[in-house]
Amino acid sequence: MKNYDVIIIGAGPAGIITGVTAKKQYPGKSVLIIREEEKGLVPCGIPYIFYKLNSVDKDAMGPKPFIDLGGDVVTDPVVDVNIKDKTLKVKSGADFSFDKLVFATGSKPVIASFIPGFELKNVFYIKKSYNYINNLFNELQDKKNIIIVGGGFIGAEVAEQLAMHSDKKVSLVESEDLCFSKAFSGELSEIATEQLKKSNVDVHTSTLVEKVLGENGIVTGVQLKGGNNIKADAVIFAIGYKPNTEIAKKAGLQINKVGAIVVDNYGRSSEKYICAVGDCSQTLGFLTGRCDYIMLASTATAEARVLGYNLFGIKIKNSFSGTIGVFSTEINGVAMAAAGLNEKNAPFANIEFITAKFSDVDRHPGTLEGTSPLTAKLYVSPSDGTILGGEVWGGKSSGEMINTVGLAIQKGVTVYELMSLQVGTHPLLTNAPTKPVIIKAAEVAISKIRTLNK
Repeated sequence: MKNYDVIIIGAGPAGIITGVTAKKQYPGKSVLIIREEEKGLVPCGIPYIFYKLNSVDKDAMGPKPFIDLGGDVVTDPVVDVNIKDKTLKVKSGADFSFDKLVFATGSKPVIASFIPGFELKNVFYIKKSYNYINNLFNELQDKKNIIIVGGGFIGAEVAEQLAMHSDKKVSLVESEDLCFSKAFSGELSEIATEQLKKSNVDVHTSTLVEKVLGENGIVTGVQLKGGNNIKADAVIFAIGYKPNTEIAKKAGLQINKVGAIVVDNYGRSSEKYICAVGDCSQTLGFLTGRCDYIMLASTATAEARVLGYNLFGIKIKNSFSGTIGVFSTEINGVAMAAAGLNEKNAPFANIEFITAKFSDVDRHPGTLEGTSPLTAKLYVSPSDGTILGGEVWGGKSSGEMINTVGLAIQKGVTVYELMSLQVGTHPLLTNAPTKPVIIKAAEVAISKIRTLNK
């Protein structure tokens, strides 16, 4: 039985970054990553396999940076963990012992077992598995009528990409009034839904799939609530993910109400020497302080860097005091991004806010070729001007601008402080220095706060 100082179960973004960081900080420690498949995928890139990349291998991700630092990798699924003995067993029967163990087992799709017909042939999911997605990619080549169930990021992005094929008719069914509604405000959700419709996707909102229809065990369509049917050669469910924690639960680790491993701010579980990171681990909302359910590679890697530094003693204080939730996407050429609080999640947390918005273009002068509209919307505390959330949409710079908003939320920046933000600008790269949209939105917020205090 071979012993390692650290064993990491899982080779997704959280597992790899934990391993890379640990090897950089503790080069003398032996670290092993155990993975289920030889190849992995960039999770956020999976939708683009179906058109823009047109290849599974172009989205492949592996642990080469970790191996280059001297880390070991074994491809053999873990089947059992013995906390007391500090050992684990893999599928082939081999045993390993560890001083520290990290669960980075990620998440898996919610299976639509509550919908009759879910088990029919050509019912698929968006699994974070190279082998599964490779098979799905091949299976969809000859499918002409495809239905996506679920209008969140994954479902909508997959639908948009598949609809780019001229020989395919793509429909999307979403139970909420608008797509992207769990992450975006009503205003931005409406913009995103309209863009999805413009991308040649037949969008059905405010409705449910009551049954998956089939003949001879093969999908032929879906029945919607109300009795309408849609024809389909394939149905792809994208109705959410849940933490992949069966092995952790079997081992005796504490699991929270959403099925995630309970950890503290440093990723440490209820059992000494055992940690968890990424989608399989518990997160708390930055503003609410309550159990959250946000599963993002960006969040997972932020957690992983902190964990990797602190595996053998606290080297850096964890200032990651909760999950902000920073989202971005692009549909039909329109970039959309959000961070923190909005009208949807504020009432749940009983947080008061005002909104402030400013629109312009993302180049200067606006007559430059390739210029796009750009809007920033801030959610601000009316009592002290603290930035609680934000949305940016329009040109591609939205994807990076929201990271500035995210940092402002994390550091408790106020709109008064944002007024003095020094920004670099260039005609081909940014909007005008005289009217940067985030700062102008802060000005609007200050005016609103002054009006309220009169």
